[in-house]
Amino acid sequence: MRAIRVLLAAIGVGLGLWGLRLLLENLSPDALVRLPLWLGGAVLADDAVLVPLTIGAGWLLTRWSTGPGRHRTIGTVRTTALYVGVTTLVAIPLLLRQGKGVNPTVLPRDYLRDWLLLEATIIAAGVIVAVVQSRRSTLSSSRASSGDIGGR
Repeated sequence: MRAIRVLLAAIGVGLGLWGLRLLLENLSPDALVRLPLWLGGAVLADDAVLVPLTIGAGWLLTRWSTGPGRHRTIGTVRTTALYVGVTTLVAIPLLLRQGKGVNPTVLPRDYLRDWLLLEATIIAAGVIVAVVQSRRSTLSSSRASSGDIGGR
């Protein structure tokens, strides 16, 4: 078992050194200076913006879900929020770089409009699922309260 770990560690170190060599060969010196700044900015944006937003949204969602009957839709709301967040993270580079660069015709679409339509579709699907779930739970609770339990 120890030999396998040593072999995997050696392979990992070798691949890391190979990647470092490729990085140093393909980037100019000014790009090598900008790279740590960009990575530091990404860490700062994550820790100062995304983490507080995620914690705040989770706290609000937890507070909202403590109401009567809301525990049934919490999964739908969380899933909808997850999909909105993931698609937003994927779209951010396209939204920021639209029409810029060497060949501006590569991104000729209106990415802001398309992103907003995608988010609206995801939210609409989440609302539809939540409404269907709440109607099912209301229907089943009305049957139970009317004495129609077990088909008797």
